[in-house]
Amino acid sequence: MKLGDKKPEKIPMYVYYIIVGVIIVVLNLLVVPAVQERSVQKTDYSTFIENVEEGNVSKATVDEDYIYYEIGSEESGAAVLCKTVKMDDPDLVNRLLDAGVTMDEVLPESPSILATLFFSYVIPIGIFILLGRWLSKKMMSSMGGGPGGMMSFGKSNAKVYVKSSTGIKFSDVAGEDEAKELLTEIVDYLHNPQKYSEIGASMPKGALLVGPPGTGKTLLAKAVAGEAEVPFFSISGSEFVEMFVGMGAAKVRDLFKQANEKAPCIVFIDEIDTIGKKRDGAGFTGGNDEREQTLNQLLTEMDGFDSSKGVVILAATNRPDSLDPALLRPGRFDRRIPVELPDLQGREEILKVHAKKIRIADNVRFDEIAKAAAGASGAELANIVNEAALRAVRDGRRFATQADFEESIEVVIAGYQKKNRVLSNKEKLIVAYHEVGHALVAAKQTESAPVHKITIIPRTSGALGYTMQVDEKEHFLMTKEELENKIATFTGGRAAEELIFHSITTGASNDIEQATKLARAMISRYGMSDEFGMVAMETVGNQYLGGDSSLACSFETQTLLDKKVVDLVRKQHDKALNILKENIGKLHELAKYLYEHETITGEEFMKILLAPAPALEDDKTQEA
Repeated sequence: MKLGDKKPEKIPMYVYYIIVGVIIVVLNLLVVPAVQERSVQKTDYSTFIENVEEGNVSKATVDEDYIYYEIGSEESGAAVLCKTVKMDDPDLVNRLLDAGVTMDEVLPESPSILATLFFSYVIPIGIFILLGRWLSKKMMSSMGGGPGGMMSFGKSNAKVYVKSSTGIKFSDVAGEDEAKELLTEIVDYLHNPQKYSEIGASMPKGALLVGPPGTGKTLLAKAVAGEAEVPFFSISGSEFVEMFVGMGAAKVRDLFKQANEKAPCIVFIDEIDTIGKKRDGAGFTGGNDEREQTLNQLLTEMDGFDSSKGVVILAATNRPDSLDPALLRPGRFDRRIPVELPDLQGREEILKVHAKKIRIADNVRFDEIAKAAAGASGAELANIVNEAALRAVRDGRRFATQADFEESIEVVIAGYQKKNRVLSNKEKLIVAYHEVGHALVAAKQTESAPVHKITIIPRTSGALGYTMQVDEKEHFLMTKEELENKIATFTGGRAAEELIFHSITTGASNDIEQATKLARAMISRYGMSDEFGMVAMETVGNQYLGGDSSLACSFETQTLLDKKVVDLVRKQHDKALNILKENIGKLHELAKYLYEHETITGEEFMKILLAPAPALEDDKTQEA
């Protein structure tokens, strides 16, 4: 149940028709008679007697003070209601009878002035005021006056999850054992605060979850609330940003007010870098003053509330470098909990957790899938499991197999197979030699990852083919030789094109980009150059969002750096070309097999590579 996110039920249309009908009836019963009363014509008594004698009066009513009479008839539609003052006339009744005037037996009472004003002015005005307020509320709702809308000034709009709705425990979060261990202490404090107060320890006011996108930061925060069984406030940093200055700060005050009222509880601010960026010191006119007011209010509130009440602030970001130092000091966000990409064991555990939601075959090996999905985040692994289930449904099976999981990895990495893209025979042959060039260079080098799969089926990502390598073990450090081997492998595809077709194509664009990026990092960041040594030429920011690099050297040094990068890539390209020349027979054999089958596994690749090479004549080689 989401207490803060409950939407009002939609009012049926017939209710509006009923309201309009009631208004019409009330107007007819109350307002119309009063209006008719104001339309009565006043005449003198002599005019009344003249009309009676002339036979113009059709109906008359006599009360204590006035005589009401009609001139004309209702049938003709020309009846006029008039009234005159009652006089002491004993012959009045006889005159009316002689003239054939109809007289009412029940005499109406004349409405008072107050009643006339009430029914004529107060009731209609009141009805229109109520109707206007109702329409105003409907307009505000349509303009965003509801939760999170434009007109909901000063409200935090935080979603509140109670125990029955989240149901997420630490057992539902896999692959982040270190983060769970650090958060377990917060859960224990919310359960047993007296244990910490006895020794004089106080719980950290805030914990900051940092890591790449998709690693489960939000899921961990919900798991903390699920384990502690306390209310969980969830709000995004962007929800504090308003078009009016001061509204963001008001939302912060309202959020902490709700949290104190529901203590013990957990407040989770996702993407806190939206409001927590470093202040540039430009003052009132130099930046977004609304954002700075919101940040200042957040700092004040974190200083003002008492952590002994059991209010814990959790926040998540993938840009910790951009946060204001005042936000990270002890007493505010005391703990910084890294939520990194899962390792091999963590990926396997995450796959098993998500695989519980689908039907799988008994022979599925999650360790092999985890190896092939190196570098994948928790969200990507969940997507891999879902893609495997979808593929099984498309193929008409009731459970997912190992092949479904392997194909889903390729979908996440390179996209779906592009069935409507048909390559010509020449292009298909070029792509086959290109991909075999990568695989052959990788296989002939030591300390290179084994080839897992080679395919020349085009993908929706734009790739006409790719070669997949899978390490047997997890690597956290890479030597200079291993990085040079990777660059040589990247250049193997272009080298095969040059060797066989004596020409080059645009198919190596991504290989060139990856090789250049890796070579520059070796020289400018890893200190793997004799000329520069252990000197950093580049600095990297936003490490969790791809790593934006910026040069930290002079123009002359940059020129020399570019030259060293070119030399390094050229050297590895020559190395790849020599490997292919030495194994040109296997290159032809593997390319022919790949051309015919379009996809080969790592086992098939190694079987052909280790088999005795067939004798190739020079003319056949040139013809190929």
